[in-house]
This record gives sequence, structure tokens and C-alpha cells, in this order.
Amino acid sequence: MFASKIKGLLMIVIGLLMMLTFVLWSSLFKNYPVDGQKQMLAIGNGDTYSGFIERLAKDKHISFPIVLKLYHKVMIHDTMKAGVYEVTQGMSVREVLNMLSNADNAQMNRILVIEGTNFKQLIEALKKDDLVTKEVVHLSYSELLKELNIPYDHPEGLFSPNTYFFAKGETDRKILTDLYQYQMKALDAAWEKRATDLPYQNKYEALIMASIIEKETSVDRELEQVSGVFVRRLKMGMRLQTDPTVIYGMGDAYKGNISRKDLRTPTAYNTYTMSGLPPTPIALPSSKAIEAAMHPDSSNNIYFVATGNGGHTFSTNLQDHNRAVQEYLSVIRAKN
Repeated sequence: MFASKIKGLLMIVIGLLMMLTFVLWSSLFKNYPVDGQKQMLAIGNGDTYSGFIERLAKDKHISFPIVLKLYHKVMIHDTMKAGVYEVTQGMSVREVLNMLSNADNAQMNRILVIEGTNFKQLIEALKKDDLVTKEVVHLSYSELLKELNIPYDHPEGLFSPNTYFFAKGETDRKILTDLYQYQMKALDAAWEKRATDLPYQNKYEALIMASIIEKETSVDRELEQVSGVFVRRLKMGMRLQTDPTVIYGMGDAYKGNISRKDLRTPTAYNTYTMSGLPPTPIALPSSKAIEAAMHPDSSNNIYFVATGNGGHTFSTNLQDHNRAVQEYLSVIRAKN
């Protein structure tokens, strides 16, 4: 009787051990999925272990994600570090998790420059990036441009937004030079194939327009429509009256809202009080926005306003525009 109990207990223990082994080999010790002998794994700023593990589970690369999350809490005690890591065939998921907690393991650094952000934000991001060697980011804007041999008086708009991968420890000088060259290449190509009869005196004015377009809409299908509105306004001698230029001119005084007083206060960038384009771009425009600045739509629209549900309503006359404004305000009131 006693022997049979022992035997039964052993069977239970063996069963539990087999189950534990299965769970561990399906999660922690499972080979990380690699195409070929090795591949690069990019981890961005703000990426988390929890999100990374959930993606692995969603893609059915691992089972029992809770085991991995517990392992992270108990054994790693750290956050994921941004960078580009080399994962070789045969590495376990556990080994990859351990590797991602130490930026020294990164082979490359991922630099994300978001469309529509400004140069100040780009510089601040480079200053905070421990994998970037600092040479020029602490200089004044004029000194920085001189150091980089950039023949402009103001840096805004001159650097291309995108996702980049640089060697760990790369200098800010090299990074900014590359971003500038990418932006100039996109600008030159678009300028070469621009539409006829544009109201720009040179490609820099087109870049200014592209930055305004970038800030006015995040909907790709609207880029040429927004461009068309502003191009027609320039040709008519009508003020652009675009809020993003006012915000840019306010600088650090902008706290999230603009008032009627702000719209009436003249600055070099306030397109409600001045005619024509502002003196410089107001953001880092994407290549799509640059293309749109060179190819405005052919409609007769000269007004647009947000719908409140994404996108904008475009109008050819003030009466329709005012009606669209009231519809927007109704949507906003219903949401509040």
C-alpha cells in the first residue's frame, strides 16, 4: 500500500517535471526565430519587455508569455535598451531577453526622427542618446551649421525625418550630416520635377511650404489638397492664416493652446498678421510633404478646416467654409 502511494507520488512529480520542462522549452529555452544564420533586431526608445513578449506570443513564436514576463521581473530587473542587436541562429529567447537589457550589446543605434517634429526636438533627442558621441549638439545653431558646412542661416527643415540605423558611438556630426544630405537630395529631386507656375522663388521656399503642409495634416491623401489651398492663397495675395506658423513663432511661450490675442500678435512667423511665407520652415517635413509642395492639387479650394473626426473639409468659398467650421464645432461640443 505504502509502495503504491510512493509510486503514485513519483508519477505525479515526474508529470509535473515533464510539464515544467515543456513550459520552459516552449518559452524561455525555445530558439528565437531567425531567418538565416543571423538577423538584426531593432529596439526603439520606449519599447518594453512586456510589449516585446506579447508580440512574440501573438506571432506564435513562443508559448506561455507569462513565464517570460516572470523571468524578466525576477532575473533581469531592468528595461530594454534602444539599439540594433545581432541575433544568431540557435540563440534562445532567454538569451535574447538578457541581451536586450544592456546597450553595450547593441551593434547599431536606432535613430527615430518623426515627421513634423522640429529641429530643437531632434537636437534634444541626440543629446539624450547615450549611444551618440556628442561633438556639435551643444553648439549654437549658427555655430552648428558652420561646423557642418551647411550654407543656411537657420537649421529648421533641413534634416530628413525617418528611421535610421547608425553604428553605436557614431558622432552627432555624422548623423546630422547624413540627415541633411538626405533632405537636400529629396528636395533637389522634387524641385527638378516640380509643377509649372508655382509661387516659389527658390527651392528653399518650397521647403518652407512643405513644413507647413506637414504640420497641417497627417492624412497622406490630403497633402496635395492642403498644398493647393496655400499655393492658391499665395498667388491671390491672400494670407496663409495657418495656426502651426503662429505656434512656431510663439516658441516656448506656447503651452498647448493659442488664443485670439496670439493670432493678432505679430511675429516673424504669424501668417495671420503677415503676407507670404514665413522666413524659415517650421518643422522637419517628410519627402511626401516636399512632393506635395511641388505638386498642389488642381481644385479651386482656398479654405479648409478639421472635421473633428480625422481629416479636413475643403471649401472654395467663405460661406461653405463657415458652414464646415460650425459642423466642426458641433462635433467637438458633442465629444465634450
